[in-house]
Amino acid sequence: MFKYLVNIILLFALLTQTTWSAPVNVIASRVWPAVDYTRITIEVSSEFSQKITVLKNPDRLVLDLENIEINQALKSLPASISPSDPYIRQIRIGNFKPGVVRLAIDLKTEVNPKVVMLQPAGGYQHRLVLDVYPLQDPLLNVLNQLEKPVADSAPSANPTSSPMPSPATVADALPADPLPVPEVATQTPAEPVMEAPITNKPALVNGQRLITIAIDAGHGGEDPGAKGANGSHEKNITLAIAKLLKQKIDAESNMRGILTRDGDYFIPLHGRVVKARNMQADLFVSIHADAFVRPDARGSSVFALSEKGATSASARYLAKKENESDLIGGVSLDKGDMNLARTLLDLSQTATINDSLKLGKHVLMKIGEINPLHKGSVEQAGFAVLKSPDIPSILVETAFISNPEEERKLNDDDYRSKLSLAILAGIKKYFANNPASVRGKVAQE
Repeated sequence: MFKYLVNIILLFALLTQTTWSAPVNVIASRVWPAVDYTRITIEVSSEFSQKITVLKNPDRLVLDLENIEINQALKSLPASISPSDPYIRQIRIGNFKPGVVRLAIDLKTEVNPKVVMLQPAGGYQHRLVLDVYPLQDPLLNVLNQLEKPVADSAPSANPTSSPMPSPATVADALPADPLPVPEVATQTPAEPVMEAPITNKPALVNGQRLITIAIDAGHGGEDPGAKGANGSHEKNITLAIAKLLKQKIDAESNMRGILTRDGDYFIPLHGRVVKARNMQADLFVSIHADAFVRPDARGSSVFALSEKGATSASARYLAKKENESDLIGGVSLDKGDMNLARTLLDLSQTATINDSLKLGKHVLMKIGEINPLHKGSVEQAGFAVLKSPDIPSILVETAFISNPEEERKLNDDDYRSKLSLAILAGIKKYFANNPASVRGKVAQE
């Protein structure tokens, strides 16, 4: 009898061990609002199961998290929602049933959500990422405001997702009031809030098309890029320089600048290329601030795409590091996005690369007048962000943020202004020598 009881106890212990696991710990929660979309990130100690449901009347999302405990890191999430967030009104958190925490996300409009679980990368642990996209691409609203709309059939920069469940199906599966939790008082967001969209200069002046320069501020949001010796983040440096460059380009009578991002949020590498092509850009300039393992590395560089391999070991190292942005920021490509990415990455680009090298040479020469050059010629490597099949594209490494002296210069307003003027001077020199590179008629000075 005693032996029988021992076996029962051992069997119960075995069953309990296989079905029970310690709750997953929430390390941090973050919100990254933008005009394009809002990203919610929940960083955790290990993977867990989740389920998202779209509800109507009123519009809201219900996100169920299994084996999660409500701690202070998760409780801080509602206070991170900015009143100016274009898509999310508020978030409510509560225990839905044993072992399940429910997030009820009240919306301001109909959305197209995308959820992905990311593996540890770039200093982060496991992350649940919820991207809340609008049903209509905000870029279309910009295009509609231009004097001459560009192609409506251009692919969207936002990922697509599976069709939303019908309200009737959802209503049968969930209670009418999914979460009996008190309303959350609006508080000052803990994370950076969305900046006001920067108005684009019209594509036409006096009936003539302007030269359009796509300006890409590297990194952003969950992907901070390199970190300087004194704590500067590359994503902030690149955005400040990109905004300055746009201002100086817009001051030219025959040019306009467009930004791939105008705030602190993440954009996938292929999404940056798609944005530039949707806006019919004539050039693409990606702004970065280099970093290396040694703090004495210094100087500015300009890179173009290479189809045959990197021109140096340092170029190969840098391209590999920059291309890891999607691993850090988190990209979930469905079948349609994969086809788009493959098209952008595989098309033959010989003519475009030749133009990119010409552009890069002029920009490098002008930058060399205000800062020492790391290399005296344009380098080449397989940068994913430069793989537009029809837009001359360069990547400018403004200086080494890992070098304390150059980090100081990158944070100096006067240096940033000189740098943006140098890039613009190189662009103008390129078009002076290659007027046929402009896509259409250009307003004369």
